Amino acid sequence: MEQNLLENYIKDSRTIDLAKANIFSLLLFIPIILVYGLPFYLIWGKLDFIGVFVESFRENPLFPIAVVIILLAGIVVHELIHGVTFALFAKHGFKSIKFGILLKMLTPYCHCKERLRVRQYIVGAIMPAIILGVLPAFIAIFTGNVFLLIFAIFFTGAAAGDFMIIHLIWKEDKDTMVLDHPSEAGCFIFKKI
Repeated sequence: MEQNLLENYIKDSRTIDLAKANIFSLLLFIPIILVYGLPFYLIWGKLDFIGVFVESFRENPLFPIAVVIILLAGIVVHELIHGVTFALFAKHGFKSIKFGILLKMLTPYCHCKERLRVRQYIVGAIMPAIILGVLPAFIAIFTGNVFLLIFAIFFTGAAAGDFMIIHLIWKEDKDTMVLDHPSEAGCFIFKKI
């Protein structure tokens, strides 16, 4: 039955270049800093990223180690958020989720082995940017917490590859089936013949 269903579809590959995603991520920091930083500055009247880090290091020499640990934990949580969200939509739940690292770019990944609808895939792809980026940015802006603002900026930028993949499938019918690519950053779209 499954094979007969697939025979009526063309499998179209949609992948991104991870080197370009890394460059896009760096370029994305400029608008992210403006979008998050401007309201922060208008409300709190200051925005001194470097000064905060220098002062924190003076107060605690272990501060850089704490930053690295937080960033590494955030990267793991980013992939877990993909996994949990995809698992909510997958027929076999977390059994359909695989985690790993693409060694050629040292990029961690979450792979869903089941086909999802485009809308479900987009939700799974965007969720880390919302949970680790947008929500912390709102909290930082309302509380004046510059460390949380920096965290939000970093993890919104870290979702650059996710944004690029979403861009590849955004115009597709939201009920079209999509399958995460098993070895590349991207997916397959199943278009009806």
